[in-house]
Amino acid sequence: MDFNIVMITLGVAFLLAVIMGPLFIPLLRRLKFGQQIRTDGPQGHLKKAGTPTMGGIIIMLALALAVLRFGEKNMETVILLLASLGYGFIGFLDDYIKILFKRSLGLTAKQKLIGQLLISAIVCLLLVQSGHSTDIRIPFFDVSFDLGWLYFPFIVFLMLGTSNAVNFTDGLDGLLAGTSAIAFGAYAIIALNNTQPNVAIFSAAMVGAVLGFLVFNAHPAKVFMGDTGSLGIGGGLVAVAILTKAEILLALIGGVFLTEILSVVIQVVSFKTRGKRVFKMSPIHHHFELVGWSEWRVVISFWTAGLILAGLGLYINEVL
Repeated sequence: MDFNIVMITLGVAFLLAVIMGPLFIPLLRRLKFGQQIRTDGPQGHLKKAGTPTMGGIIIMLALALAVLRFGEKNMETVILLLASLGYGFIGFLDDYIKILFKRSLGLTAKQKLIGQLLISAIVCLLLVQSGHSTDIRIPFFDVSFDLGWLYFPFIVFLMLGTSNAVNFTDGLDGLLAGTSAIAFGAYAIIALNNTQPNVAIFSAAMVGAVLGFLVFNAHPAKVFMGDTGSLGIGGGLVAVAILTKAEILLALIGGVFLTEILSVVIQVVSFKTRGKRVFKMSPIHHHFELVGWSEWRVVISFWTAGLILAGLGLYINEVL
């Protein structure tokens, strides 16, 4: 029965996103909510300037409506929606400022960090109230140890790191929508295996919402999700990893996101210490573009990598 509800939730979220697309995209265009493109990026991206952004509103609305309809009204649901919608709201403010002032940068790094820390702190408080275990499980070896109070700084770090890693991945048409659908699909399976229907329903709702959005975001994109979508997706992904007690496994299931943020860190450190760049451009998906790969080839390759990593994660977690 749980599996049937999970699949129905996925389908409803998908339909909601598909229905909302033709309603929101013309509205965003009329409001002139167009994407500002980095001039130092791949030159082929300049033609995307003006494409409606903030489409993450579609994802967040479809997600919330589906979860509230099919999920139980309990603390798990509150944590999941707070993490996703809270981070999505920070992204919304970031997107709105970019559009308002016609620039490629919105909130300052400090402002964004404060907002993310606030949402993360509230999530930690709710976890304490719900009696959430502070154990960390090492997958494959099936070894657990209690972090005690250190678990919560670890969760804050995980939320900040993952949400920004997911944000960096949102740079090509359909790239994040596809890779996030795969990651949430893996966590939906883990949640079902753990008999956590609420987490499975949330994960399935996110899969449906991003796949519905992908209908309009696949190359050539008619709309971009903006930080509204990418930060919301990142916050939700960490929340399901926390509640399924598969926090460490996130490094593998979300391996594409980890690679993206590591490429940025490596590039910055290398340039500041040696004066040399390791990649033609970071995040790494732009590097592949600049060596001659088509945008669609990069996206398909990253989707494939995400699928392989998710499969490995499920195997290590003894689900497959």
